[in-house]
Amino acid sequence: MTNSGQTQKINKSLKYSVLDGAAWSAMAGLTQNYITPFALALKASTAQIGLLASVPNFLMSLAQLSAPRLSAKAGSRKGLVLPVVFLQAVMWAPLFLIPYLVPDGKVWALIGFVSVSGVLGAMANPAWGSMMADLVPLRIRGRYFAARGRIANLVALVFTFVAGGILQLVQPNVFLGFAILFGGAVVSRLVSFYFLTRMWEPPAPRADGSPGRFSETIKDLGSSDLGRFAILMAVLSFSANIASPFFSVYMLRDLHFSYLSYVIVTSAGSLAYVLFVTYWGRRTDRAGNIRVMRIVSLLVPAVPVVWLVSHQVWFLVIAQTFSSFVWAGLELAAGNFVLEAAPPERRTNWIALYNATNGIAVCLGSLTGGLLASRLPPILGYRLLTLFVLSGVLRVFVAIFLPRWVRDVRKVPTIGTFKLLFTRHRANHLSTSG
Repeated sequence: MTNSGQTQKINKSLKYSVLDGAAWSAMAGLTQNYITPFALALKASTAQIGLLASVPNFLMSLAQLSAPRLSAKAGSRKGLVLPVVFLQAVMWAPLFLIPYLVPDGKVWALIGFVSVSGVLGAMANPAWGSMMADLVPLRIRGRYFAARGRIANLVALVFTFVAGGILQLVQPNVFLGFAILFGGAVVSRLVSFYFLTRMWEPPAPRADGSPGRFSETIKDLGSSDLGRFAILMAVLSFSANIASPFFSVYMLRDLHFSYLSYVIVTSAGSLAYVLFVTYWGRRTDRAGNIRVMRIVSLLVPAVPVVWLVSHQVWFLVIAQTFSSFVWAGLELAAGNFVLEAAPPERRTNWIALYNATNGIAVCLGSLTGGLLASRLPPILGYRLLTLFVLSGVLRVFVAIFLPRWVRDVRKVPTIGTFKLLFTRHRANHLSTSG
């Protein structure tokens, strides 16, 4: 294939990937912030909410460990991605039947179906990430994923509002609203599947004809920058997920927010993420991913603690905006660092291992939060606020050890923190040619 022909295929694939991300985000907007409200409508307990957050993540972690082997058996990365994405789309359908067809154990059925859907999506992640790393040139990676993320999060924001409006309109028949949401999720993921079929998969890089044993990748966890980074991010995921499944519970159950107020607070975070991801994308390209991570890691501990200041809707909108500023930088830089630091021939292994360690940490954090939520002494009258403080304290670990354990893998210019944060950084065109 000529260089111009390959460049054309890459450019088309990157455009299709943006459309895939937008369709996936429509699914996420309709469901991500509403699984917990659906569980609460099914009379889930706090412990069951913890299990709803932890069990799927644990199973997703195990599934990702098998992704490199399954991808090899499928004959290509795309050969694994397409069938599991299609099945994930189908798995949203049974959820809206739970209130009507499951007489007992409705919450347990929800946990089961969400787990299967999550496992199918997780199986695609390492192969998809490896393929995208080969498609997106290094010099524009931060800006491309920032632009893709901006569009995806804007779509998610729109559909989050749509979902909240639907639930508000159909009250008191709230289960009809959830049926509409989950039906929309099926359609959205099928649209995502279509755009994935249109993407071109570059030949997977190989070294000496082999990506190496998965066990060799595991051995590098404690001895490489990427391995130490994976451990730190797992600690952060554990710390964050002690609290994160319970922000919805706090708003809907403890503060008695309406669905409209709930949507306003959660959507504020989504809108802020759209704005901030581009801001951080330019800075990761300019100063490196680890430099950005070091800055935002200092702010991460404050994210759950600010919820103690006020429970008014207007203040929680500010709190969510601050959270999105921090997490937009952290998630973008972390994802790009994994793609950069992983050897190309072992990239699928590393993405699988990184996602698996994070998933297990999310599971353990959610279980821990669920067990502690009803046992901790209250702060300002609410036990969940104590959980938020504990989460903030544990996040300090990452801020302390990240600068000592991990270095960036590419040479970047030295830029002062003030200049990095407050000066404008020129964005280059995202074309892959040249």
